[in-house]
Amino acid sequence: MLNFSMIGLVRRNGKKMDKKIRQEMIHFYRPFRNIPCFLQSPIERVRKKTKKLPVVIKFEPGSFVSGLNDVKKTKCKSLHEYPSISCCSAKLSVENIEHLVKNCSHIKKVYYDRKMTTLLDTASPAINSGLLKDNGLTGEGVTIAVIDTGIHPHEDLKGRIIGFADFINGRNNPYDDNGHGTHCAGDAAGNGSLSDGKYQGPAPDANLVGVKVLDKMGTGSLSTVIEGIDWCIQNQAEYNINILSLSLGSDAMESAEDDPVVNAVETAWDNGMVVCVAAGNSGPAEQTIASPGISPKVITVGAADDTNTVERSDDSVADFSSRGPTIDGLTKPDLLTPGVEIISLRAPNSFLDKTNKKARVDGNYMSLSGTSMATPICAGVVAQLLQSASDFTPDQVKEQLMNACEDLGQSPNVQGAGYLNAAILIRDEATKV
Repeated sequence: MLNFSMIGLVRRNGKKMDKKIRQEMIHFYRPFRNIPCFLQSPIERVRKKTKKLPVVIKFEPGSFVSGLNDVKKTKCKSLHEYPSISCCSAKLSVENIEHLVKNCSHIKKVYYDRKMTTLLDTASPAINSGLLKDNGLTGEGVTIAVIDTGIHPHEDLKGRIIGFADFINGRNNPYDDNGHGTHCAGDAAGNGSLSDGKYQGPAPDANLVGVKVLDKMGTGSLSTVIEGIDWCIQNQAEYNINILSLSLGSDAMESAEDDPVVNAVETAWDNGMVVCVAAGNSGPAEQTIASPGISPKVITVGAADDTNTVERSDDSVADFSSRGPTIDGLTKPDLLTPGVEIISLRAPNSFLDKTNKKARVDGNYMSLSGTSMATPICAGVVAQLLQSASDFTPDQVKEQLMNACEDLGQSPNVQGAGYLNAAILIRDEATKV
């Protein structure tokens, strides 16, 4: 009977629970089938109070305060509030999850707080961003928030890491114990000072904000990523954050409308921040776009292989770059930038540095591949564009970039609008310096 009661709960309230929570709730009751009936009730009462699950709770529009009060009444642990996105995260007992789902009208949906990871597979010259630099567009006065594993204070970023928030270890000063975020920061805004300008991102004068939401192993969760995005929204004015770069993701489990991380990046977008998100590294299979890259609003970036040449005629879509359509049937990615063997900043003694010694280049740099690299390169070009057109909305920026792409002869669900050629941007009247 206990098993059937839970199945009934899931059926009646399935829309208020994501697939993983539904599975966890039903799985919770399976062991009772092997327990004598007279013991089931007392054991159930104890287990429902002690078994806890990490969750993200999304509230109905306009119900953040009321919904949060409902959650607080459960006296749960590890409660974190994200007012900008109207949700929270917590560890809740099975008993409390049941109660909230059945009785609280302010709660729209409960999600399992699943893992989010870096999108790294086992440059900039090819997209002609140098022509923008020749026209004085270096990202000066623009701030990119790199939501990742942190940022090592590399010499090539000296004086330009203007903010840092750590949602993994709570440290105050910039660091990166994984190395992924540092590489991404350099992909966007490294100035090449230790390589005589050789290894330079599109926006070498842009400011950076490091937002650490992934740990030493490159792993985080829905809640840490949402917390980082919410922090950027809350601190947008203080640091003049114009762009978010997210080289992370997870398998798309829900439609974009129901995905809490998609909701978070779209809230940032609606608040005037351009959001660049990695498509994922699960190609060449179709329908492999990762969350939050499934968002119809943000700029979802796939990876091109520039074959280590500036010449564009031999460039192609990287085999690993995720393909569309999305879980909702939308065409993605939006565009491609280089993502194969990209040389950028090394974070000494970080996890990637220690485990990929062969990837080191000239002592201060390392070579990595993935849509993780393509995404901040795109963010760097956005910084160049915003330097000359600071009044552009995120929608206008996206339109400009997609119009500056060249067709590689592939399906839109493979290449999006095509391969970004930043030189086209300077031919647009709106981007004249």
